[in-house]
Amino acid sequence: QVQLVESGGGLVQAGGSLRLSCVASGRTLTDYAMAWFRQAPGKEREFVGAITRSGLGTFYADSVKGRFTISRDNAKNTVYLQMDSLKPEDTAVYYCAARLGYFGSGNSPVDFWGKGTLVTVSS
Repeated sequence: QVQLVESGGGLVQAGGSLRLSCVASGRTLTDYAMAWFRQAPGKEREFVGAITRSGLGTFYADSVKGRFTISRDNAKNTVYLQMDSLKPEDTAVYYCAARLGYFGSGNSPVDFWGKGTLVTVSS
């Protein structure tokens, strides 16, 4: 079992930045590729981006490419989502996710989910 706890959400103005963190416990994070998803009010959960076990590879949804950056510190069992140039449409609950091995795409099944952290971007 892997427990994931997100933090860092909050209220920010459009154009601002936030950094989300996801701390993992229970098993070593190096066995898992990690990803971020988000769910806006009234919408389905959508893929934001993913990072390989080593941290050397990342890929993102087109909607956040160039604005969001995923990184990880395996020594701290922590994954980060740096969000810059935020837009009101980025308002959502952001979820951390872990998958044993790798994420082949944003549709790859997830093994473990966090409970989410709310990000609100005001215009």
